[in-house]
Amino acid sequence: MSATFGGRSGRQGKLSQWLRGRRPQETPGEGDREAQLFAAAAAGLPLAPAAHPAPGYRCSCDRVGCPTPARHPVSFAWQTQSTTDRAQIERWASHQPEANFITATGMVHDVLDVPLAAGREALERLLASGVETGPVAESDDDRMLFFTLTRGTPEDEDEWWPCELDCRPETMDEHPGLRWHCRGSYVLVPPARLPGDDDRRVRWVRGPEHALPDPLTLLETLTDACARHVGTEESGHSTAAWPMRH
Repeated sequence: MSATFGGRSGRQGKLSQWLRGRRPQETPGEGDREAQLFAAAAAGLPLAPAAHPAPGYRCSCDRVGCPTPARHPVSFAWQTQSTTDRAQIERWASHQPEANFITATGMVHDVLDVPLAAGREALERLLASGVETGPVAESDDDRMLFFTLTRGTPEDEDEWWPCELDCRPETMDEHPGLRWHCRGSYVLVPPARLPGDDDRRVRWVRGPEHALPDPLTLLETLTDACARHVGTEESGHSTAAWPMRH
């Protein structure tokens, strides 16, 4: 897999400017929390309520020293609780107006989670090449999330692919900076708020109206971009798998 690339075409240059200059908050409908959640559910992403930020970089949960503040489900039953049912999501959103939401991966979709700088580079290349990338989200903790079809749901339980890149940080050496969220994992779904003094969020770059692609069509470009950014300032913010399991 090549780690070097030639000069950019005019189209690639324009894409690069678009990716650097586009303000994610301009995504249509971002101000409407429920509309965004309904759109994600309509696209088949199963949702469940999550914690939200509390003052002082704390989490809304009652866990002392929560290791993943505002980034985890509120219920231990989040895998069975996750749903695309609009009425249920509306009840949750109404009764928990500050809650973030997670989407459970490995049912309908997976998520390829990469450092932000690597993700922007990869997205530019994918779009310039005409590859269907599907929904993509940016997180203000310097990550980019590529939503894809799941690897599959085989009938034989022994054939399930566990989310090794989440539960075994040592595998990060094999796929630098890449975390593949599949069965048994989750990610925050936009709109979500992150802890901090500023307005830190998770937001769509490409919304859930885009069809989910096969993850293998993105994998080589993403792993190559991640390898190019290993050890750089952009990919050095976090070395542990995220999110941590609850």
